[in-house]
Amino acid sequence: MPPWTAPERADVPYDADERTLLEAFLDFHRDTLLVKCAGLTGEQLAERSVPPSGLSLHGLLRHLSGVERYWFRHGWQGDLPDFYSTAENPDGDFDDTDPARVDEDLATYRSEVAAAREEAARHELDDTVEKRREGRPRAVSLRWIYIHMIEEYARHNGHADLVRERVDGATGE
Repeated sequence: MPPWTAPERADVPYDADERTLLEAFLDFHRDTLLVKCAGLTGEQLAERSVPPSGLSLHGLLRHLSGVERYWFRHGWQGDLPDFYSTAENPDGDFDDTDPARVDEDLATYRSEVAAAREEAARHELDDTVEKRREGRPRAVSLRWIYIHMIEEYARHNGHADLVRERVDGATGE
């Protein structure tokens, strides 16, 4: 597996309608995760470099594939199975990484992001879908999902900063 190349991150507009801003910020964070993974080998991506944490960049990529699927597609498209986690192995996305599967998992991630964009485009920001939150069903709007996903990526991109710095010393945005 050759190292990945970094995507070109688009600037987030300063003056746009709400949906454009939400989509732009989420895409910026999606690309930031891929920037953090760029230039590394499969072994480096799977490295758990911040003990005692078991986080790796590969695990974060796998986790966010499932997060994209759950928030944008699960519900509107029915119950979709998780890729990597099960009831018996709820942390399979983080724990069961394999450097030989990095390219496959990147393709899954990109496919889920594309499917999430397609599903979101079918709905208005005020449209709701039922999700289990705090142990009970709740109606959440697409607007809420966008904001939650921006928060999710921002948090995990912070993790990715630390993991990447420990892998090869690279720092930056």
